Amino acid sequence: MTLEQLQSDALSLPHGFYSRRGGASSGIFEGLNCGYGSTDQAEVVAINRARVADNMGVDRSHLITVHQTHSPLAVHVIGPHGGSVPHADAMVTATPGVAIGILTADCQPVLFEDAEARVVGAAHAGWKGALGGVLDATIDAMETLGANRSRIHAVIGPTISQAAYEVGPEFFERFHDEDPGSARYFAAGKDDRMHFDLPGYGLGRLRAAGVARAEWTHHCTYADPNRFYSYRRSVHACQADYGRLISVIRA
Repeated sequence: MTLEQLQSDALSLPHGFYSRRGGASSGIFEGLNCGYGSTDQAEVVAINRARVADNMGVDRSHLITVHQTHSPLAVHVIGPHGGSVPHADAMVTATPGVAIGILTADCQPVLFEDAEARVVGAAHAGWKGALGGVLDATIDAMETLGANRSRIHAVIGPTISQAAYEVGPEFFERFHDEDPGSARYFAAGKDDRMHFDLPGYGLGRLRAAGVARAEWTHHCTYADPNRFYSYRRSVHACQADYGRLISVIRA
């Protein structure tokens, strides 16, 4: 099956928010699972990543990812990691032929570009990373490579939507304590539960940071099991593990 490479008109450089379609994994990972952190067979994950690299038109060794930890840390990538994989949740590069990839399964994958400077970024922004400033850190890191935030376009790919993201009062309080204005990203649910608008919050952070354009593709990972992996859906289905989607941009 052909890979499904979702794209945005807001980004002009080569990129793709890949769905689970077209991969070699089977069972609960069926499709394009690109996460070595899953319990899927490592050799099958390698096949899936190779298909993505080929689709992006880069050498397979030049599809770069990091060890994600829900942090606000962004790192500069110039090529394949020479030693251990960095612990970070965002990458930036201006090196031609290098593609940077973020793995997600409900968290926000955010791709950035300053097309004029040919500087790109990719961020893994779950609630913790977004609240901690990973999106702002990515923009700052891009500017160290010659980008200008007034030219940066940022696109949030498939992520969990507000309708599917139920949270408790302590979650709301954490955001409210940081910024009372964050209340606008929460809607009342049943009893003391609330629903959090993760992509709305991400867009708010991006626009407050001063980027030229910020958009969401409006794909919900939880609601579409045929196309996307979802951590929360796997928990509700009592599955032992879940696949990871990959989102990539090339300098």
